[in-house]
Amino acid sequence: MTAPLIEVHEDAGALATAVAGELLARLAAAQTDGRTPQIALTGGTVSRVVHREVARLSAGSTVDWSRVVVWWGDERFVAADDPERNCAQAREDFLDAVGAAPDRVFEVPSTADTDSVDAAAAAYDALLREHGAAELEVVMLGLGPDAHVASLFPGHPALDAAPDRLAVAVRESPKPPPERVSLTFEALNRARAVWFLVSGDGKADAVARVLAEPAPPREDAPAAGVHGREVTTWFLDRPAAARL
Repeated sequence: MTAPLIEVHEDAGALATAVAGELLARLAAAQTDGRTPQIALTGGTVSRVVHREVARLSAGSTVDWSRVVVWWGDERFVAADDPERNCAQAREDFLDAVGAAPDRVFEVPSTADTDSVDAAAAAYDALLREHGAAELEVVMLGLGPDAHVASLFPGHPALDAAPDRLAVAVRESPKPPPERVSLTFEALNRARAVWFLVSGDGKADAVARVLAEPAPPREDAPAAGVHGREVTTWFLDRPAAARL
């Protein structure tokens, strides 16, 4: 496993511009190589800034968004029209604007689609098996102050999902809402590139803890258990990097 790359940017805006440019370059290169890239998106404040930058910069790129497959690292199990769903925010911020193909955008089922969070996780697991590639081009992830990643929280039973599971139901989440669906470590670690997008001094302690040597066990800091097959990059702003 190679050491993670750490990029420190002046603020969240500069971080977002760097990530958006890198994403478009990576997707364009994959398509030039004849691949149909698959990516996993995250939610959160800084991701929305990134997504809007992707929309802004896409017009100047060669990426054909109709040939990009889109997944989510985690999602709230709430109503389909809930504005807090990560997929709703991504559509609003950039997916509709760049022309992502509806049949290649795979949302986690909502409460309108299935009657339980377990069924939603099983359905998303099945979608990944049917339509997912052997590896994802890029997985973008946030980081919680407790070092959680996606909806994998320290000490939570969802951390112990069976090794062959790609998506897991999360109940009694310490962060609302209480029910969520998350990709598992197995699924997240299929990525060629894992990118952590972290902004703000409230995340500085978690960043320092995950990047410490030796790394903490993933049961205590789940973000420490996610790594890209080729590269793991931490995109930080100065406040988030303050304790490195």
